[in-house]
Amino acid sequence: MLGVDIGTTSTKGVLYRETGEIIAQSNQGYDLHTPDVRTAEQNPDDIYQAVLHVIRETVKESEIDKKDLSFISFSSAMHSLIAMDEDNKAITPCITWADNRSSHWATKIKNEWNGHDVYLRTGTPIHPMSPLSKITWLEQEQPETAEKTKKYIGIKEYVFYQFFGDYVMDYSLGSATGMMNLEELAWDKGALEMAGISADKLPRLVPTTESFTNCHSEIAEDLGIAPETKFIIGASDGVLSNIGVNAIKEGDVAITIGTSGAIRTVIPKPRTDQKGRIFCYALTEDHWVIGGPVNNGGMVLRWIRDELAASEVETAKRLNIDAYEVLTAIAKQVEPGSNGLLFHPFLAGERAPLWNANVRGSFIGLTLNHKKEHMVRAALEGVIFNLYSVFLALVEVMDVPVKSIKATGGFSKSELWRQMMADIFDQNVIVPKSYESSCLGACLLGLYAEGKIDSFDVVEELIGFTHEHEPNPDHVSTYQELMPIFINISRSLEQEYEQIAAYQEKKSLENKQNEE
Repeated sequence: MLGVDIGTTSTKGVLYRETGEIIAQSNQGYDLHTPDVRTAEQNPDDIYQAVLHVIRETVKESEIDKKDLSFISFSSAMHSLIAMDEDNKAITPCITWADNRSSHWATKIKNEWNGHDVYLRTGTPIHPMSPLSKITWLEQEQPETAEKTKKYIGIKEYVFYQFFGDYVMDYSLGSATGMMNLEELAWDKGALEMAGISADKLPRLVPTTESFTNCHSEIAEDLGIAPETKFIIGASDGVLSNIGVNAIKEGDVAITIGTSGAIRTVIPKPRTDQKGRIFCYALTEDHWVIGGPVNNGGMVLRWIRDELAASEVETAKRLNIDAYEVLTAIAKQVEPGSNGLLFHPFLAGERAPLWNANVRGSFIGLTLNHKKEHMVRAALEGVIFNLYSVFLALVEVMDVPVKSIKATGGFSKSELWRQMMADIFDQNVIVPKSYESSCLGACLLGLYAEGKIDSFDVVEELIGFTHEHEPNPDHVSTYQELMPIFINISRSLEQEYEQIAAYQEKKSLENKQNEE
């Protein structure tokens, strides 16, 4: 079974035996175009070519017989948008989740058009990342593009159109558009009205278990697969990685910190949050994933490395040591709580729990007693504090107590960061042996779609764990004292964040004009 994960920076393919063993794999990267601070686009054809490359290479490397490939199942990044014309050609680039050009319309939807009601029905918080905001922006500000648009789709729909000539979107990605009614599993009339479009401008919605056969024969030949090979449409990368790290039972929480981060748990029926802090996305009709994504994960540590620790990085290079190891060694010299220094890690605005692209990062509580190592530790703590504030929202919506925390992503390589999470969350933290969890999740969803397994519990047999950390009671009490201060400050600076963001945008525009 072949799992294909269409990500923001690359597409990965992993071929597994049905026992979970990896036979072959492939990876192909592509560029994210960010010509200014608000734009984040990709060439959809680059991504489609990467999908072809990954399938072709993985199949070739494995040397399996065509008839032995049970199915290909897909995972995909969420919230992308591509406008297609009458000739089924893309007339916009692929506008990614990171694109902020619709922020004005997101604010309008949220504050003037009663967007909260739409969120309660659709499960996607109102934010520039969502296709609801992006389509509203295109329809309102780019009428020439809107007029030529036959369909608004995302990147996975673009790929499936090339394979099958049909515009279809799975419920999981549908629920991440901000326009799918979670109860009805259909496009939401109020959301469509807001965006200014009718349902026929969007793809047909299908379950995540839907399978397709007979892809275009010349494509099948190029990929080295049989034309009748089953393609399972699959789901979004976020919800599939919950399966892939064995956080699928009620009460299991998955936390990932890569460049950005996310926290998620699975519930049996869709639920939204009265305060609008978390998402609710479909996995299957009986599995729904609630949680929150954060913009600021490992990128915060990268910023600290590049801007505050140049001499340490230089030393690390000379000693042939990883620069991040040096940073965590520096942070380790400081006691938990960084002597009362707090860092709000909003260097890239923030999604959950604030859902505000204009919030900004800050050190608060600096004194003459603080040194560089306090700043490094405070930055690490700030990332986890922020995730914990999303966790508090999650716990309010969950019906069951938290049973386990499964932590994955680049941060899980750091013992200090793992222990910090156990202490701040006051929970045992387990690091699963996850490898390409979205690809594995896609394949397990494929087995479920094919009726070869009747639940996702089988993942327990496939995944062990590498580390487990228990909270240190002394550290827990320190963090519980500081956490409310961290949360209150980020809430009370809302007006000032807006003013700073407006000033920065004005300066950025002036500088651009001066350069021209």
